[in-house]
Parts: sequence; C-alpha cells; structure tokens
Amino acid sequence: MESESMRVESSLWIGSKRYRAFLSGWFFSWTEIDKRNREKKTTSVPVSEVIGVKEGRVEVQPQKKVEDTDLDFTLFYVKRNNRGNSQGLSWTVGRTQFCCPSQGLRDQWITQLQTALKTHCPSRPHRLLVFINPFGGKKRGKQIFHSLVAPLFELAGISSHVVGEILRLCLVICVGGDGMFSELLHGVIGRTQQEAGISEHDLTVMLQPCDLHIGVIPAGSTDCVCFTTVGINDPVTSALHIIIGDSQPLDVCSVHYQSTQVRYSVSMVGYGFYGDVLEESERHRWMGPLRYDYSGCMVYLCNRSYPGLVQYLPADSQISSPRDRSRCLSGCRVCSESKQSLFPHFDSSSSLYSSIVSQCSSDIEGEWVTVEGRFKCVSLTCISSSCPRSPKGLSPSAHLADGTADLILVRDTNPVGFLTYLHRHTNKEDQFDLPFVEVHRVKAVRFSLPPGEEDEDYVDETEDDQEGTAERVLEEPGKLYSSTTAAPFQQSLAGLKERATSPSGVKRPNFVCGACCSKPRSGSVWNCDGEILPHTKISCRIHGQLVRLFARGIEDSAGV
Repeated sequence: MESESMRVESSLWIGSKRYRAFLSGWFFSWTEIDKRNREKKTTSVPVSEVIGVKEGRVEVQPQKKVEDTDLDFTLFYVKRNNRGNSQGLSWTVGRTQFCCPSQGLRDQWITQLQTALKTHCPSRPHRLLVFINPFGGKKRGKQIFHSLVAPLFELAGISSHVVGEILRLCLVICVGGDGMFSELLHGVIGRTQQEAGISEHDLTVMLQPCDLHIGVIPAGSTDCVCFTTVGINDPVTSALHIIIGDSQPLDVCSVHYQSTQVRYSVSMVGYGFYGDVLEESERHRWMGPLRYDYSGCMVYLCNRSYPGLVQYLPADSQISSPRDRSRCLSGCRVCSESKQSLFPHFDSSSSLYSSIVSQCSSDIEGEWVTVEGRFKCVSLTCISSSCPRSPKGLSPSAHLADGTADLILVRDTNPVGFLTYLHRHTNKEDQFDLPFVEVHRVKAVRFSLPPGEEDEDYVDETEDDQEGTAERVLEEPGKLYSSTTAAPFQQSLAGLKERATSPSGVKRPNFVCGACCSKPRSGSVWNCDGEILPHTKISCRIHGQLVRLFARGIEDSAGV
C-alpha cells in the first residue's frame, strides 16, 4: 500500500533527450527513449543512496550554484568509481538535472522523492557534532571538512556543529586520523558503560554495546580504521556513508593492567618491534609523519627481541581462520552470523544498542593455550589493519565484527628473515607463511614476562638522560669530547656494555646502529593504537560488535 502511494511515472527531459522516469518502492530509475519511442539505456538508483533532491538547477562542487527555474529539479545520488590501489570503491556525488513538462509535475516528483527518503531511510542522521583535529596528518583537517564535507552535509539537510577540541562527548563525527578516532571511541564506550551501570574494569563483564554511531572523515597520516572499514581513504566517500546512514558494527579490544582497564583498541596492540617504533618516534615528533619511517629503520637495525609468556583463548576454528584467505567484505556472512552467538539472550524485536545486555559472559572461559619464547613482536588486531601502504594489513583475513581478534607471534629470527616478514605486508605474498611466524584467532590474551625475567619499567629516568646524551652526541659529534659531555657519555656506554649480558650469561644480539639504540632491556613497551602503555603484563579481551561506524565494510568491486 505504501509503495503504491509512492509510485510515480512520467516523461522527463535531460538536456534535449526524453526519458521515462519511474519511482516505485526502493528505486528511482530513468530510461532513455529514442525518436521511435524505443527504450535505450536505463539508469537506476536505490532510494537509500539518494543524497537529496533540490528545486531548479543546482551545483554543489566545485562551488555552490543555484539557478531557480519552475520546471527543473536536480537529483543528487551516490556514484561509484574504481580508484588506484584502494581495496574498495570510491564514492562521488552523481548529479542529474531533470526538466518536467509542468511545474505541478515537478513539485509532485520532488514531494514523492522526499517522502521516499523519509520512509525508506529512517536511520539517516539529522544533526551532527563534528570534532576536527587541526594537527593530524598534513594538518589539513579543517580544509578537508569545510571544502569537501560540509557542502555535502548541507545538501543532505544535515546540520553540523564544529568544535576544535574534545570538551564533552555527545557527538558522532571526527575529522582526523586514527588517534582522533581513538579518543572518540574511549569517550563513547566510557559514557555508555557509565549510563548502563557497568564497570569497565571488570574483565569478566560483557560491556554494553554503544548506541551512538561514530563517523570518520580521514585526515590523518595512516587512517587505518577508515581504510579497513570503507576500503579507501577518501573524505567524500566517508561523508556519503554518513549521509545515507550506513551502519557497520565493530569489535573492540579492552586492555587491562591488573584490575584496571587502561585502553581500548581496534587496530593493534603491539609489543616488541611496533612498541619500540612508537617509543622511538616520540623522540622525533618534529619530523612529522616521516618520523615513523625513520624510527622503523632505526629500530630494525637494533635487531631486538624480547622474552615473553603468551596465553590465549582460541576461538572456534570451524567458523573462520586467519589462514583461510577469506576477506571481510560488505555483508560478510561470518560477521552477520556472529551476532546470535555474541548475544544469545538478545530479543530480535528490540534494538541491541538501546537495551541493556546481560552482563553474564562466558567469552573468557575455556582452555587457554600457552606459548613461551623470544619474540621480535607480538601483535593483536581486531581488524585487518590495512592502509594504503599495506593494502592487506597485519592480518588480511581478520573480520570486523565476529567477536575475535588475530594474535600474531613473530619469534626471534635473523634480520633478513624479519625484513622478509615486514616486506610481505606491502605485497601479495603470505606474511604468515614463514617458519618463525604463527597466527591464531582468539577471544582473549594474557601477556607477561617469563619467570626469572626482570620486569623493567617503561623508561628509567637515568636511562632516559643517557639516551638523550647519546642522541645529542649523534646530532653534534663535536661535543663528544667536551668536558661537559664526554664523561657522562662514556659512563653511559660502560653501563650499557655491562647490561649487554643477561643474568643467565647469554649475550644479547649485537646492535648495528650504535649508541642511539644501544639500550638492551628485558621488556619492550606496548603500542596500543598509537599510544604507549607503560605496563608489560597486560590482559586483553575482545568485545564483539561493541561500537558502530558510519560505514558498510569494503564493497567488492566485482559485485557492484
């Protein structure tokens, strides 16, 4: 009955060509009619992907232009394109201007199209609070929003209020990189648990899924979360996903130290190489994004490995595996079917994100597996963590919303072997097909140092001063022999040489690049989505479909 009331059909003109336009239910289509009244090419647009309809002849980009006429209306909709090395499809704004035989018919078309939008797209946002990080990436956050995104929000009838810093959380959109997203993630989850009366620090409790959606406009250095959930880092594509109200659930990892929840993670919790790279990069923030390449090279040359005791709770290998070579795409079957197992007591007649879930959870019960050894790096990721420079990511077959994460253990190996592992992240070779690499799909992880290993703090004040001295010497070699620098520097080298032999008498690997990385120690630091965690012993748990993004997963270009 409802579809019949929205059924409209008539002849319209696009330029000098006549078309038969048809609106019925979920689609608006128009078919070219030639001079002999024969049908030619048909264009069909789902109502759910219509951005807006305006009176007259309207342009939005490169600049807004409106020509008010009595017979014309302009339709704006999502248009897909393939672009470069992106995994998914880029979205652009399609625009078609229709001319009607009469003003009454034009008004009828506009009314029916707007009614169809309200009926079939009730989840579209109407008001947004936007946070912009003006310093992320290339510092183009403000420019990206005001020139590319804001005009689209205005076109779709969405009001947006922009703030420059996080004062309070009642928002859904961020313009920035992964760091900005992480800040919003913590705020949304924290507020939701507080309102539900759930303790975030209790590792055994199932957290309340968040009802607020988070939208991400990429404007950072890596934009890993955006690339993994959309398939491309493009502000217009992300803005269009927000406009049409797409919804993509996302797993989140909670990280605990003793009885305290310290961080949430989506993309990576990394120990060893990735922790050392982040720690090194913090000393060179003045270099901008280039500091990550520089720090990665320096840390690689150090050739460090660390002892570790890893315990993990494996997920059901019959459902999916990190080695099954599958991809989590839009409409993923594994993620869709995981909802019932993640929330067995959920009433499908109500909204999961607006009702209090049962706090009872058995996700961390089962038989734990223990792995001990020396590791180049230990990584845990809830998503593939792909980005333009690593299109496959840390774990190519990871799923967005199946309630699991992939644990990657890279054991101690020679520098060439480890370089091979790192390089395979940038090509199509299997980075797990190496004898010193293992990967497991897990629901929870615990990490600590093996018995007998000294659990050192993140940074000792004395060691920090010594490293600072060594770095200054590298920057200004002439000061090496000055009376104020030579003695502390030589004492630093002497102390480091004494620590180069472990308590068990096993000599640590030789370092390649000298004093700037000559700090042997029994433990690394954790890199949690770009933030340093000063605790070595941590526990992690995966919370399935805890938050929702304005996205739909990566679209398969072959199926669209």
